[in-house]
Amino acid sequence: MPLTRDTSNSSAPVLEAPTIEDQAPSGLGRNALYASGPWDISELLAETSEEVVAREIERIEALVEDFVGHRNSLRSEMEPSELLTLMRHYDGLLAEIDKIGAHAGLWFSSDTQSSMALGHRNRIQQVLTRLQNRILFFELWWKNLEDEEADRLLPGEGEVDLRHYLLELRRFKPFTLDERSEQIINTKNANGINAVMTLYSMLTNRREYVVEIDGETRTLTEGEMRSQFYSPDPDLRAETYRELFKKYEEDSHILAQIYANRARDWHTEYVELRGMPSAISVRNMRNDIPDAAVETLLDVVHRNAPLFQEYFKLKGKWLGIEPLRRYDLYAPLAESNQVVSFDDAVTTVLDTFRSFDERFAGLAERVFADNHIDSEIRKGKRSGAFCATVLPEFTPWVMINYTDKVRDVATLAHELGHAVHSMMAEHHSHLTQHPSLPLAETASVFSEMLITDRLLAEESDPMARRELLAAAVDDVYATVMRQTFFVRFELAAHEAILANKSAEDLFDLYLENLREQFGDSMAISPELRYEWVSIPHLFNTPFYCYAYSFGQLLVLALYRRYQQEGDAFKPGYFRLLSYGGSARPTEILSEIGIDIADAEFWQGGFDVVRGMLDELKSIELP
Repeated sequence: MPLTRDTSNSSAPVLEAPTIEDQAPSGLGRNALYASGPWDISELLAETSEEVVAREIERIEALVEDFVGHRNSLRSEMEPSELLTLMRHYDGLLAEIDKIGAHAGLWFSSDTQSSMALGHRNRIQQVLTRLQNRILFFELWWKNLEDEEADRLLPGEGEVDLRHYLLELRRFKPFTLDERSEQIINTKNANGINAVMTLYSMLTNRREYVVEIDGETRTLTEGEMRSQFYSPDPDLRAETYRELFKKYEEDSHILAQIYANRARDWHTEYVELRGMPSAISVRNMRNDIPDAAVETLLDVVHRNAPLFQEYFKLKGKWLGIEPLRRYDLYAPLAESNQVVSFDDAVTTVLDTFRSFDERFAGLAERVFADNHIDSEIRKGKRSGAFCATVLPEFTPWVMINYTDKVRDVATLAHELGHAVHSMMAEHHSHLTQHPSLPLAETASVFSEMLITDRLLAEESDPMARRELLAAAVDDVYATVMRQTFFVRFELAAHEAILANKSAEDLFDLYLENLREQFGDSMAISPELRYEWVSIPHLFNTPFYCYAYSFGQLLVLALYRRYQQEGDAFKPGYFRLLSYGGSARPTEILSEIGIDIADAEFWQGGFDVVRGMLDELKSIELP
């Protein structure tokens, strides 16, 4: 994959989300409007017969051949208008490449055990790698121009998208190799590390688990297993964790070896060959976030670990489990076996969005109207949840694994928030529609907070309010502290791998990471040492996870403004979303007075959490 065109899906974690209580509409007395099921990806490729696929590949190959014919016309003396025409041609060509690539990826995500889906994905990856290598000359020519030559050729201010894209390419000039080396790396990635990541996905999505729930022996997928982390039954929570990580322990050394290969490949390509300062700098460059700002964020989050440790001690006291076990991290404070149907969840989310803004809700509704959501539980389907934005002309595709649990409602809101964000930026080129990863969480986390705020506003019962606030703090923990400590583990693990440490050393490192994270607020069981090999982001997109911390803390600040300003807040917020990736994150945020290099800004998010915790402590139960 080229350094500057990371087309990975914007995806959310298997979210430990806010709990939705009995206020969710019951759906009684009306016909269900929304049914859980698979998505429709036929807009991207009508069918997958050999004839259709071969014809589509042939069509794209012809487009590439036509573009390659312009290679000899590239020169520093060309007119800016000539470059602009060529850029529009290039934009359209990349759109066609990304379209068929997205189809292959989405089909495989919907069934990682399908030999047909895997074969199609492998075929498309091979074809697209070859075609991308053929057009690589254009980006390399542009990066190799002298600054004054590039400045003269840049499109004018009226061409916001293409101008910004070209400027972004120039940022990577110091880390770009010659054409032959870049082509070799692309081919190596397709046949090497990308293939290894496919094996990781196949290994971790093939499992089924047998557990006893309410006296009944059941066979569950991993997504269904993880939903039991929220069970009011402490024995079931413990059994679920033990059974889940027992399976991961069986493959632990294989998965650790896969991770070691990922880390070594990452370091070899980006640090040794390209000369980037560090492993995490690669992600920071792609996110367009300065290393110093990321270091500040990670440091502020680390300093605030005692805040969550205080909360977990209180939670253990409220639950009567002291010290709290890691099994009880997401335990509800009040016992509830509430089932929320998919129809009711969608209705709740859309009604909440509509109370905030009609357009916001209308855009989210498009996902259902176009059948672009895959929500049902199936063996072989990728676990977790994500939103895939392919091209501006297509409504984004959303994947969740809906288990009828109350937490799934917030996960649904999160992913629909991603989709709305993309649709608000659909007037941009597909080259600049996608926001950088940290800003990509702005609408998704905001949407979760809308759900929680609505329920708090409607609830007066002290016990219910305590449960809602605790669930909200659980969510902030999962999105900020947990994700940051994943990144801290990655930093230590990459260093350990380069120092030839063993798989056992990595498992020990992760156990130390958990103990530092929770201090004396929680008892950590030995099988938790295998948790990290179950986290796809650590394998597929190294150092991705701080984007969640960034997004959550940013949204805490933004949401506080919304509560203070009401409707006056919305124009600026919608403008932020509408930028997509057409401007640098620092520029977008500076418009609303945010300096991401300022530790006090990040600390402000924790001040909001402190307020939530103080309110929790002040609630007097009857």
